[in-house]
Amino acid sequence: MRTKADTRLIVERLKQEYPISECSLTYHEAWQLLVSVRLSAQCTDARVNIVTQELFAKYPTLEALAGALPQEIEAIIRPCGLGKSKARDLYGMANMLMQEYGGKVPQAMEDLLRLPGVGRKSANLIRGDIFGLPAVVADTHCIRMANRIGFVSDTKDPVKVERALVKVLPPEESNDFCHRCVMHGRVICTARKANCEQCCLREICRTGKKSLL
Repeated sequence: MRTKADTRLIVERLKQEYPISECSLTYHEAWQLLVSVRLSAQCTDARVNIVTQELFAKYPTLEALAGALPQEIEAIIRPCGLGKSKARDLYGMANMLMQEYGGKVPQAMEDLLRLPGVGRKSANLIRGDIFGLPAVVADTHCIRMANRIGFVSDTKDPVKVERALVKVLPPEESNDFCHRCVMHGRVICTARKANCEQCCLREICRTGKKSLL
């Protein structure tokens, strides 16, 4: 487990390496980010951004999406995979937002988790990116880096990773830290290989230290 002092250094190194921290999903309104993050399950953000161009062009408002049939949504989002379940969730999500939340995306975690297809990762992304709240988005990149750096040991449980990071991350840095994990995880700390020789965290990271031996 890393200390808060270790974590501050890790945060600063990543900030120097990636000065601009932002979500790679394209959206203009909160409900669109909810849609995009649901589509991103087992799909790349790049493909999601292509698909949502067509989806948001055909259904430019939440009300329009709520009025679509699931099979109409599925026809557009099929390239993202899991078309039937994702279409069903988007239809249910849009209608619940319209009927129970006045067409607004809620801020509270418990309300977000009521929405079809929304888990803690999605809810934290909304809370961090839309509402500016402290939030740890434990996606695959964040989980992988948390294990390699030493925030956790041998766990892929997103809730355990989230809880571990909440204990040590400065709250105001937590959301941006997770976005930087995505950036770093895509180019340096990849799933296939940790490219420690190119890593700004090499002498701090548990995996990086081993590579120096």
